[in-house]
Amino acid sequence: MTTRMTADPFSRRFALDGFQLEAAEAIANDENVLVSAPTGSGKTVVAETAISRALQTGLR
Repeated sequence: MTTRMTADPFSRRFALDGFQLEAAEAIANDENVLVSAPTGSGKTVVAETAISRALQTGLR
């Protein structure tokens, strides 16, 4: 596994929306997250954050 895959998800080049920040905080606290939002709203960023956290901690 490369360090690129586990890069800090908060080091984005753009500002996160409120729902993304809320989800990222929950993910960082190892809480379950469900995101429902329109196409193009940024759900993938939340998914990438969850994947990064899982890789860092060995969780699924």
